[in-house]
Amino acid sequence: MQAGSTLQSVAVCVRNRSAPKKGNMDDEHANSAGKDVADNGERSKRNRLAKKAAKPRVVNKTAVAATQAKFPRHGVNKVLRIPKAILEQNAGKDCTDREASEFVGVGFGGPMQLEISSAIKYGFLNRPSPGRIGVTDLARKAIRPQQPEDELNALRHAVINAPDFGDVYKHYRGENLPDRTFFENALTDKFRIPKEKVSEFIELLTTSLEAAKLIEKAGDKTRIIDVSKDASTAEDTNANASQIRKLSRDVQIAAGDSCFIMMPFAAPIGDYYSKIYEPAIRKAGLRPVRADNEIFGTGKIMEQIWNGINSAKVLVAELTKRTRTFFTSWDLPTHLRSRSFWFLRTKRTFLLI
Repeated sequence: MQAGSTLQSVAVCVRNRSAPKKGNMDDEHANSAGKDVADNGERSKRNRLAKKAAKPRVVNKTAVAATQAKFPRHGVNKVLRIPKAILEQNAGKDCTDREASEFVGVGFGGPMQLEISSAIKYGFLNRPSPGRIGVTDLARKAIRPQQPEDELNALRHAVINAPDFGDVYKHYRGENLPDRTFFENALTDKFRIPKEKVSEFIELLTTSLEAAKLIEKAGDKTRIIDVSKDASTAEDTNANASQIRKLSRDVQIAAGDSCFIMMPFAAPIGDYYSKIYEPAIRKAGLRPVRADNEIFGTGKIMEQIWNGINSAKVLVAELTKRTRTFFTSWDLPTHLRSRSFWFLRTKRTFLLI
């Protein structure tokens, strides 16, 4: 009886000890629910951040362009020392930026990298491969000119084709630059030069234009010299010369063929025939013909000129005094493709065609 009572008491104690209290269960549920809410909130926050990062940003390109400077940060005459050092100390071979700084004798830092960037923008250096720079033909032309005009032409080419500098030059060439205030406004509004860099831009542009002889001053006005006409004229001349040389190569000339000379008859230019043209033509193995000497004096002069031109294999035109008769006779051989032409201009350039 006593043993049974004792077992009953133990069972009650075990049951009471193992059964969770109602208050404890509520606390655990609350803690679990709070943790779930916190986890969900954290996940939601991460999702929002991920979506925000993945969403493409709308970039105002105009605003970005306005804050970036594309123009060289040095004058054109200040960036040749790097290609010059590479030519002299590395035989003009490609090298790294750091090696170039050693050739120049300066530390490899921000200023050196900026100078390399400017030289690249002028076209004096290029990037044959990442991390390496090379000297361009334009730089060689400026540093080691072969003709008197090579250096100047190289500087002009560099300035005209440099970012921003070239745009301003092409816009104002042949004209006076506007007054400072209007010029600054144009640089900011039209050419997108950052406003805080306008003063630097004007200083560098002016220095470079002066070095390339692309600017002249008349009183308080500054005029941009237009050299594009000279370049186009030279290109046209070269093209014409190439075309005429091609025509001349198609002409078969033999000893004894006639050479017709179109030139004024009167002195002093008329005297050149017997003193210069006739001896030189005979020495070349050709037979010189001039209307007043070798063609009969009777008959119409233009018919005689036409016959002389039509029967000659070589034509010589004296352009110093361009008379009406000359232009009339010159109009005839321009349509003849089986002739070789020589154009002579005394006291000026002699052009062989």
